[in-house]
Amino acid sequence: MQALRIAAALCAVSASVAMPAHAQRAEFELHDAHFHLTNYIQEGTDIDRFLEIMGDTVGRVALFGIPLQQTWSYENSGDFRPTYYLQTDAPLYYYSFTDAYIAMAYRSLPPRQQERIDPMITGFNPADMHGVDHIKRVLTTFPGVFSGIGEFTIHKEFVSSKVAGDTASLTDPALDRILDFAAESGLVVLLHNDIDMPFARAGAEPVYLSQTKDLLRRHADAAIIWAHTGLGRVIHPAQPSASAAAAERSPNHLEILAEMLADPGLAHVHFDISWDEVAKYVVSSPDATQRTANLINRYPARFLFGTDEVAPPDQQQYLRVYRQYDPLWRLLTPEAQAAVKRGNYERLFDAARTRVRAWERANVAR
Repeated sequence: MQALRIAAALCAVSASVAMPAHAQRAEFELHDAHFHLTNYIQEGTDIDRFLEIMGDTVGRVALFGIPLQQTWSYENSGDFRPTYYLQTDAPLYYYSFTDAYIAMAYRSLPPRQQERIDPMITGFNPADMHGVDHIKRVLTTFPGVFSGIGEFTIHKEFVSSKVAGDTASLTDPALDRILDFAAESGLVVLLHNDIDMPFARAGAEPVYLSQTKDLLRRHADAAIIWAHTGLGRVIHPAQPSASAAAAERSPNHLEILAEMLADPGLAHVHFDISWDEVAKYVVSSPDATQRTANLINRYPARFLFGTDEVAPPDQQQYLRVYRQYDPLWRLLTPEAQAAVKRGNYERLFDAARTRVRAWERANVAR
């Protein structure tokens, strides 16, 4: 019966969430699949100002806050007010009000501008069996607003160990409950999970790779974007061992991605190439850029661009990562460029808008 209600609602809303021509027009250079409106102390760019920053260059944005609040511990940093997690040893804690803040900012916009924003739910604890209930509560409190969940984190260099409470895990049933609900409701999932531990030994299999693939396979009905392809500030692309014999057995990062992209059990998984810390690897040498371009040209439907900018003050700052990728853009086919910059975003988030609105119609009391 529940499935029938959702199916009926899906038919009712599919036309209403289709993007008008002006919001999908080819004149927009790109869409942004990964953007933080607020920072680690829940301050950020006014949403009207952000629409001005997007201008006629960026068409649509997956927009969210940061689910973690950095504690200002006087015992730790005195009068110095930390605004970033690397500036203090004090803990981080989940700040659930971020979702209400994002929802109200979105609702403050006129409909024409709302069409350009895809808000995401982030203020839940993936190590809490109640985490999925927070997501449902946000959807029922703010129907018509959210398209996905994330960016949320399981393993992240220098962050995971600072989070108060239980440590998030790829094998935690709480996470499975969340991803099961994402599949049921149609929410796009943007997951941050480092592929490896910091300063890993060359030649060894990335520590979290096997668990990550197992998790993704368990949730084949969910639309999942693996943020940053698993890389980070010190989470370098996997490198072969210095030993020639071991090097033959140890795939590099692009080979790992190619294997995942070819796996039919992971066909629901996409990868975003957001963050300047990821771009630095891609454009580190002509060879690295060419090999990355070859992979994307081979699988153009599986990659999305995102800035991963946090509360930028102007368009120059906002688009700096996009410009950093200029050497990569030049090596992509026109079809791959269109898919990575715009088409894959539209396909995933248009489907999410339709399915989530249908779930809301079937489950939100009127």
